[in-house]
Amino acid sequence: MTHARHPSHDGTATKAPNALLMLLEGRAPVEFASMLVAWPWLNRLPRGDGHPVMVFPGMAANDLTTIPLRNFLQGLGYVTQPWGQGLNFGPRAGVLERCADDIRALADAHGQPVSLIGWSLGGIYAREMAKLHPEISRCVITLGTPFTGHPKATNAWRLYEFVSGGSVSDDQLMEQIRQPPPVPTTSIYSRTDGIVAWRCSINPPGPLAENIEVHASHIGMGSNPLSLYAVADRLAQPIQGWQKFEASGMRRWFFRTAPAEAVAAAG
Repeated sequence: MTHARHPSHDGTATKAPNALLMLLEGRAPVEFASMLVAWPWLNRLPRGDGHPVMVFPGMAANDLTTIPLRNFLQGLGYVTQPWGQGLNFGPRAGVLERCADDIRALADAHGQPVSLIGWSLGGIYAREMAKLHPEISRCVITLGTPFTGHPKATNAWRLYEFVSGGSVSDDQLMEQIRQPPPVPTTSIYSRTDGIVAWRCSINPPGPLAENIEVHASHIGMGSNPLSLYAVADRLAQPIQGWQKFEASGMRRWFFRTAPAEAVAAAG
């Protein structure tokens, strides 16, 4: 079976975020502060059903960076677990095997599938785990994850090659990464992401795939109140009745959910 190539796969249509967007990553502390201000409101969101959630950190980051997100979800009643492998230096030997073992153990302990949340590079792990083990994966939510387009359309590809020892020029691997998981999959992205070109975070159209645009930086996405709201809304979807996010009512002032074709055409 062949798959149509995204127009930015050759690296010409999509470029890495420019210097201005990179400078805007400095707003991450403001996003953290806004989370603290919004905390009472966020804690009034509908309670979760208690199902398990595993959270994967971004590149060269560890579980400390996902504490705000995990604490927020625990406050809503979910059982969260960090990835527990220290700094994320890429899928080195044994990393993905450990991820799979931990997800299976978590699913067995709670008797139900696990929701997988990944920030940036961590989102690649979440997507790949759901592809390999869909029977124990409830849904996938990624935050600023570059799973499509050309891998050099980010400002982190050199760092990735340095810390992981891998290469972003592995076309076969990149084609595998672009394929969507067979479970409900949400990409939360920002057009003002200063690390990852937003077009690299767009799921193709499909009944189980969606894209939610928020106003956030890449570094601050895991503590941005809008991101947290979207994550909570997606996790609250019933396991047998998943519906796509609707940016209607008051939501339309804060979120966009345009189909993949319309988002790509918007430029």
